[in-house]
Amino acid sequence: MNVSLRQLEYLVAVAELGNFHRAAERCAVTQPGLSMQIRTLEEQVGLQLFERDRRRVVVTEAGRALAARARTVLAAVDDFAREAALHGDPFDGDCRFGVIPTLAPYVLPRALPLVRQRYPRLRLLLREDRTAALVGGLVAGDLDVALLALEADLGDLETLALFDDPFLVALPSDHSLAASESIAPDRLDGESVLLLDDGHCLRDQALSLCRQAGALEVGDFRAGSLTTLVQMVAGGVGITLLPRLALGECRGEPNIVLRPFAGIVPARTVGLAWRSASPFATAYTELGRVLAAAHAEPAAGARSD
Repeated sequence: MNVSLRQLEYLVAVAELGNFHRAAERCAVTQPGLSMQIRTLEEQVGLQLFERDRRRVVVTEAGRALAARARTVLAAVDDFAREAALHGDPFDGDCRFGVIPTLAPYVLPRALPLVRQRYPRLRLLLREDRTAALVGGLVAGDLDVALLALEADLGDLETLALFDDPFLVALPSDHSLAASESIAPDRLDGESVLLLDDGHCLRDQALSLCRQAGALEVGDFRAGSLTTLVQMVAGGVGITLLPRLALGECRGEPNIVLRPFAGIVPARTVGLAWRSASPFATAYTELGRVLAAAHAEPAAGARSD
């Protein structure tokens, strides 16, 4: 069996897009040429990979399984090509860098100038997305490394912890708990808590903590950003948990106070993740140290009351 990398690329494109025309556009090939290669592949493996009619393309069970395997093969080939670059400078060229939305606006503005200063020939191609999408991009080889919270389900990815980001309680200024210097988790029992929408790993962490404390999620509201959460707290709708990195969201907001947790402080672990087979583990570790150093630099904080 002589399956080509081009055939695998076409297989993945059709499986992901569900359309031969769009797959051909992605692969910069004519649709007849792509269709012919898919038919040839089906003949080579002796399996029907797609069900076709005039309206749609449906991936068969065999097609889904082989497309998943093809993604792994293509990612390995990409790693092979990038391995050759190690004989030059791993910080000379493009790095496809993913970051979750609850980190991007708070980490990148401080970190990117230092990264550019340290590695002037490195070009970070940034993609902001939720954790599951970034993990999928890493596994498929569409991303090289990602900055995220390590408490999430990251599968078999290699990880490097950079720093902890503790949670604080954000309260309306007239809330009964606002007078406390710190708040024990059990004092949140029965409180109405505002959380992010599904898919944000920060939501999962906050929801777990709230359930343990007996707090109740506001069921008819889920925010798409930390900015929205802060505005809803300022409006007196409820309280929320805010990572320390995002304290700037409260700057100049007189209707919010921030209080630390008493006792063991819950936190998320911010770190990098990449494929375990990547040849750039040493380079990503060095990049991680730069990101951690940028975080450690003094910065103006937000008022807590």
